[in-house]
Amino acid sequence: MATYKIDPAHSTAQFIVRHMMITNVRGGFSGVQGTVEFDAETPSASVVDVVIDVNTINTNDAGRDTHLKSADFLDAEQFPTITFKSTSVKEDGSDLLVTGDLTIHGVTKEVVLKVDEPSDEEKDPWGNLRIGASAVTKIKRSEFGLTWNAALETGGMLVGDDLKIELEVSLIKS
Repeated sequence: MATYKIDPAHSTAQFIVRHMMITNVRGGFSGVQGTVEFDAETPSASVVDVVIDVNTINTNDAGRDTHLKSADFLDAEQFPTITFKSTSVKEDGSDLLVTGDLTIHGVTKEVVLKVDEPSDEEKDPWGNLRIGASAVTKIKRSEFGLTWNAALETGGMLVGDDLKIELEVSLIKS
């Protein structure tokens, strides 16, 4: 078992949500931190603990970012972090299924991250040992208390309920 720290400079948590029922809007958080205890020989023994700074949200629109940080959505003042703590890891071919507790807006729900096969450990130019991984999951934002919306004149809602989450993490061995 080896312990790795998430490198926030090279890791992101991104999301995709439907806007006005016609296009997808992408956004992300740059403030991804935490640790991964990874056992390449016995991946099921691995443990993931992640904290995301809500105030690092970026959708390439400052007004939208401000609205997303407000009490209408993430309420960054009251809930400044999003967390994920694994409860189990299972092998799925060369990939991993990491089940854990995701907490957004003060609400905790179990989710399953599908993690592509983690990279082999490599030495970076500064002598650090690193591994990397990509993961995806889907959630319903309404299940986390993120219910703000507006009805469209043509029917439907302004913001979709389905939220796709994509993670890219670079990990430095402690």
